[in-house]
Amino acid sequence: MAAQSVVEAAERLQRIANALSEGNVNLEALYEEALAVIEPISEEEHLLEELEGKQLEVVKRVFLFRKGALNQLFRFISLLPDDLKRRVGAAINRTKSLFETLLKKEEEEEPIKFDVTVPGRSPEVGRRHIITRTIEEICNVMRQLGFSYTEGPEVEDEYHNFVALNIPEHHLARDEKANFYITDTLLLRSQTSPVQIRYMESHKPPIRVFAPGRVYRPDTVDASHYYAFHQVEGLWVDEGISFAHLKTTLLLFSRLMVGEDVKVRLRPSFFPFTEPSAEIDFSCFVCGGKGCPTCGKKGWLEIGGCGMVNPNVLRYCRIDPERYTGFAFGIGIDRIVMALYGINDIRLLFQNDIRFLEQF
Repeated sequence: MAAQSVVEAAERLQRIANALSEGNVNLEALYEEALAVIEPISEEEHLLEELEGKQLEVVKRVFLFRKGALNQLFRFISLLPDDLKRRVGAAINRTKSLFETLLKKEEEEEPIKFDVTVPGRSPEVGRRHIITRTIEEICNVMRQLGFSYTEGPEVEDEYHNFVALNIPEHHLARDEKANFYITDTLLLRSQTSPVQIRYMESHKPPIRVFAPGRVYRPDTVDASHYYAFHQVEGLWVDEGISFAHLKTTLLLFSRLMVGEDVKVRLRPSFFPFTEPSAEIDFSCFVCGGKGCPTCGKKGWLEIGGCGMVNPNVLRYCRIDPERYTGFAFGIGIDRIVMALYGINDIRLLFQNDIRFLEQF
């Protein structure tokens, strides 16, 4: 059977399958016509030798694909008279078996062809995202300072996200518009501070841990705000811990993370879970404090907040505030990334634009 004859048989069988799908046909006549197509083919042994390119693809699609015309003949075979049913079934199975055997043999005999003169291709080497790399650097720095790694869930309950952090019921931080609530009592955590509550609930002082992670707030997205961002929480609770320990830890962290020339500034502030509280500023590590677009010409970069752990927070965690004191801080990782790499739009960190990421 010539190559063209095989292709014509395939096309004819496809028309028969289409007619079956449309209905309102004489099944016996249609299946007799199908037998006239496939029975001669099922006896051939060299069908594919002259087929190539589009011809071979047409034949494969009709005779071998799961939704091909040959398989479609099984749809109404049960409605045929027994004698015709047996003939059709046997012819279909012989034809399928023949094509499968021929294709397998063809694939085994086909030599592997390659051109040894073609220049090789350099392997594509992946790299970690700059946020991931910065988090790893922060983890290394915190371990050098004697802190241990811990983590907590991103879906939090109100108790750990607000109540145990001494945030009163009607505080603006608990407003529905300021959080991603999932249910009346569950939300995506708005800060990494709940991790310190969970850790203090299950551990007794001395406690010295840090917890990097993603947090969520429904901020209006712009160059400096995003609805998901990263923080690292630091907590040290023990006898005799003072504000001096906090400032020294932040100074050592800044120097190990950014460089020896960086300065740290603490501005008085208020957070319900710390008392006293302060905002953390690092001298701009792009301009060295002289003023540039990255720091808004101020010479300082606002990095996070900190303070001495409020005694009420210790009481929620069943730690005696008369015996133990501690400090906590939360630093924005994305802000450090932006300053380190000279990025002026936080949205670039999350858009997965390969043109942007390839620069790092």
